[in-house]
Amino acid sequence: MDPQPKSPPLTHDFKKETRRTTLLLSFQSLGVVYGCMSVAPIYVFETISPEDIDSEARVYELFSFIFWTMTIIPLLKYAFIVLRADDNGEGGIFALYSLLCRHAKVGLLPNESSDDNEVLNHAMVSPCKSKVESRARRAIEKHRSTHYLMLFIAMLGSCVMIGDGILIPALSVLSVSSSIQRSLYDRFIHSKSKANSLLKYVPVPTACAILLCLFILQRCGTHKIGFIFAPIIIIWLFFISAVGLHNIFYWDKHVLSAISPVYVYEFVSNINLKSWRSLGSILLCAAGSGSMFANLGHFSKKSIKITFVCVIYPCLTLCYAGQAAYMHKHYGTKNFTHLSQSVPERIRHIFIALSLLASAVGSQAAITATFSIINQCLALGCFPRVKVIHTSDKIHGRIYIPDINWVLMVFSLAITIGFHDMVEIGYATSSAIISGMLVTTCLISLIITLYWEKSMLVSAIFLMFFGSIELAYLSASMLNFHKGAWYLVLLLALSMMIMLTWHYGMMKKYKFDLENKVSTDWLSAINPGLEVSRIKGIGFIYTDILTGIPAFFTHFITNLPAFHEILIFVSFKSCPVPYVAPSRRYLTGRLGSKKYRIYRCIVRYGYCDPIRDTDDFEDQIIRSIGEFISVEETDSESLMSPEGIMFVVGNSSENGNGLLPLNEIEASVSLESSHETQGIQMSEPPKRRKVRFMLPNNFKKMGISVRQELQKLFNARESGTAYFLGHPHIKIREDANFLKRLVVLAYVFLDKNCREPPVALNIPHAALVEIGMVYTI
Repeated sequence: MDPQPKSPPLTHDFKKETRRTTLLLSFQSLGVVYGCMSVAPIYVFETISPEDIDSEARVYELFSFIFWTMTIIPLLKYAFIVLRADDNGEGGIFALYSLLCRHAKVGLLPNESSDDNEVLNHAMVSPCKSKVESRARRAIEKHRSTHYLMLFIAMLGSCVMIGDGILIPALSVLSVSSSIQRSLYDRFIHSKSKANSLLKYVPVPTACAILLCLFILQRCGTHKIGFIFAPIIIIWLFFISAVGLHNIFYWDKHVLSAISPVYVYEFVSNINLKSWRSLGSILLCAAGSGSMFANLGHFSKKSIKITFVCVIYPCLTLCYAGQAAYMHKHYGTKNFTHLSQSVPERIRHIFIALSLLASAVGSQAAITATFSIINQCLALGCFPRVKVIHTSDKIHGRIYIPDINWVLMVFSLAITIGFHDMVEIGYATSSAIISGMLVTTCLISLIITLYWEKSMLVSAIFLMFFGSIELAYLSASMLNFHKGAWYLVLLLALSMMIMLTWHYGMMKKYKFDLENKVSTDWLSAINPGLEVSRIKGIGFIYTDILTGIPAFFTHFITNLPAFHEILIFVSFKSCPVPYVAPSRRYLTGRLGSKKYRIYRCIVRYGYCDPIRDTDDFEDQIIRSIGEFISVEETDSESLMSPEGIMFVVGNSSENGNGLLPLNEIEASVSLESSHETQGIQMSEPPKRRKVRFMLPNNFKKMGISVRQELQKLFNARESGTAYFLGHPHIKIREDANFLKRLVVLAYVFLDKNCREPPVALNIPHAALVEIGMVYTI
């Protein structure tokens, strides 16, 4: 796993990517993005019941459906349309939702008041202003019900991706272990006892062993996994495409004529319940299409598109055509729908070995997509707190979430052991795939109107064309609801309940904080009345609100009238953008007059920023306060907030006006040495080190008041720091109904059992003051 620097110099600028970078990313994407789609031929035809293929002509019709499904959904929709809707290099359902939040006022996340939005979006690098005020935008912004609907759709799409991360690994490895079982069964067919033992003991244990190895490997990170898995997928693709080409010329050359849409028309015109049900299995050929977009943060649009168009699409087309040629020639024979049967017997053992390796790779796209989606949900307050590890110091989006990894593993193992039937798991997987595609289609249709600012007619054509195709596949999948698709509904219900419960609790807590905050005038007026003492040092008060004094701190002052000579109210706020530049991250201002020495610092980060997991905020915030003091009277780039003027700071350097860290050079040298030890994992985490500061070089040239204030900040920093955190105790309203009580209790359970807030994890216990506060919701 790549080491993580304190302030990682991460970059996601693929606009200037070289040809070498594109080729490298394309190579890695084969092992991460396209593994699922590459192994789909193992189970697409196999999950169709042989009774549903009632004639030789039906084989051509099914292949025609596969060809046009591959052409319309992965190629046309995802490669050429959906990939264009990236959010500064990030993809996924919540990336689309964040685009809509910025280009239409539809957000329902915290910070959505007008004042908060003005503060959070101040001096951003690329402000999002609409060119045209369309009727669609006005209608969507006016009706709050559409805001709830869009958030629900985004959450549903995220839950479907989580379901993919559970179902696809189970389906991939179980299909290959079944191929191993059939190969061994043919060998021991003369011994009934051995044959029965193979049927009973080989598929499921083999699949479980592969799953264990796969999820254990996730800790290595996308970079290493890509290099490990990519050669396997390349060999696999060339092998199955070569076998497919051999089958076409050896068994049936006329199968290529089945790419004509006439065969699709014949299938639809002679439709019946059995043949319509088989479309649920045909859809599996597009498995992994959503991962092309969800994994965009790990690679680039160009690399993903080139890989699909030049490698994946032609290789898989040849493979499916060759398998259809074999099936057409051997219609009605035993196991004629299995891919392994179409492989020449003399090289079948090579196929078994390659398929075993490829099946593990095939699950990677769904797993990494799940990590990306959950990371976005975390930042936007829609998922309980979990640890996120950034596995690359070069590309932001490459992450690993240990807790989620083990949860996915447990559920995948449970499905494999519980169902032990590839067909039933295939029905559930196809339902998950098509549900995710429908969610993406709905959001992209809004993106076309609100973000790309095309006419509503273009949006309607996109929605009707792709939506009608996907609804047809969804109806086919629902015919198999009782045969396994019901399990997807359980997974969606569980994950949706967790996300909605967490979002509800977070919103209620935030609303309580807003309703119970006091104005900054209260803090400046309490000195004479309560005889408040000011003690040496700096006090950091961490709060979620952006204006006013949090209720827990007023509770503390009322009962213990003393606080530090310098107070800094710190808020960490997620913006609906992937990344916030370090130079635009800190928004700093003053509360009250200068004599009180009370400041506010808002730390802004994007939903893909690793900023939440670093531990050097104290030093950077002090530097930002020092810079604010120096430029307060001269800086023209300011924001007039309800509490006063706020500045964007973060460009301080050795020639700057703020406080300078004495060990900045030492820290940079240490950072460079850490990059030289890539691949070596530290056995112990680095200890927290207190950074000492010095006054700027031009200190004597500054005004008297500025010098005095900087000197007091310097002295207070030398005296020590304390950290104040609110510790909520949730109390349910007496008039709350049963459903609200149940939701609040579920939120309390999640809050107590999830990870602590990231800022609390790195605070020394001796300097931490937790203030209990009862939240009645």
